[in-house]
Formats: sequence, structure tokens, C-alpha cells
Amino acid sequence: MYKRLKSNIACLTISAVFLFQSCGVYTLSGTSIPVGMKTISVQFFENNAMLVVPYLANQFTEALKERIRNQTPLSIERGEAEANFEGRITDYTVRPVAIQGNDRAGLTRITVTVNVKYTNTLEPEQNFEESFNASQEFSLNQGPLESQQQKLITVINRQLSELIINRAFANW
Repeated sequence: MYKRLKSNIACLTISAVFLFQSCGVYTLSGTSIPVGMKTISVQFFENNAMLVVPYLANQFTEALKERIRNQTPLSIERGEAEANFEGRITDYTVRPVAIQGNDRAGLTRITVTVNVKYTNTLEPEQNFEESFNASQEFSLNQGPLESQQQKLITVINRQLSELIINRAFANW
């Protein structure tokens, strides 16, 4: 019995080694980091939207850094790095999406659009410059926008950072 268990563990270990060997470094989050890439820099994303939320730019930049820390083995550098994210927040809108009686919004949607330029010095063919947007709906029946805005922006920033990381490292 002990011999059989030992044999099964050895087979599983060998299978795992072959499964995780490849031409890139893979993490369990589904991202694929190029071989040799150790560092990345994330520049501050300035808010150029017509409607400005004072804390949005800082929170978005920090959300992107946090996603990198949690889902990649990369070290975030302030200066030169093998890859770089930079860009700006280009749009922030608040629009009604469902009207109820008395011409009042039943649901309202916040949408944030970010233009991102990704530069990869190790694999320049992976470079891109694209716009990403994410939305979140809320009801004014649960309180005014100001009381819900912080939470909604946190959710939107999580969505945006996931889209950007997937595009850069999973090529989605």
C-alpha cells in the first residue's frame, strides 16, 4: 500500500513538472509573463475627463499596481523597467439607463474610459495602445451618487485593471 502511494505521488510530481514547463512563465491567474521579464513600471494615469472625480486618477493607478502585485511575479519599479504602463483617464460619465415614473432615473450607470499604452521591451510585438472602459449601475433609491460613488469606482477600477492585465499578459 505504501509503495503504491509513493508511486502515485511520484507520478503526480512528474506530471506537474511537465505541465508547468513551457516557453513562458505562467501563473495560476491565467497571465503569461515573458521569459526574462522581472520588472514593470506603472506611470500615473492623469484624469483628463470632462467630469473630474478628484481621487479617481490615484485610485485607478493604485488598482492597476495592486493587480500586478497580486497576479504576477513582476516587481514594480519607478524608473526603467522591461515593461511599462502609461496613459490617461479620458472619460467619466454618469447617465440614466432606466427611467421610472415622474421622469426619474430608476438606474444610473457610471462609465470610466482609460487610454492605455503598454510597452514591452523584451517582446515589442506585444506593445499596444488601446482604450478600455468599464461600467457599474446603481440606484439613486439607495442614496445620492456621492454616497455610492467611492464603492462604484472601486469596482470599476478592479474591472479595468483586470481587462488591462489580461490584454497585456494573456493577450485577450
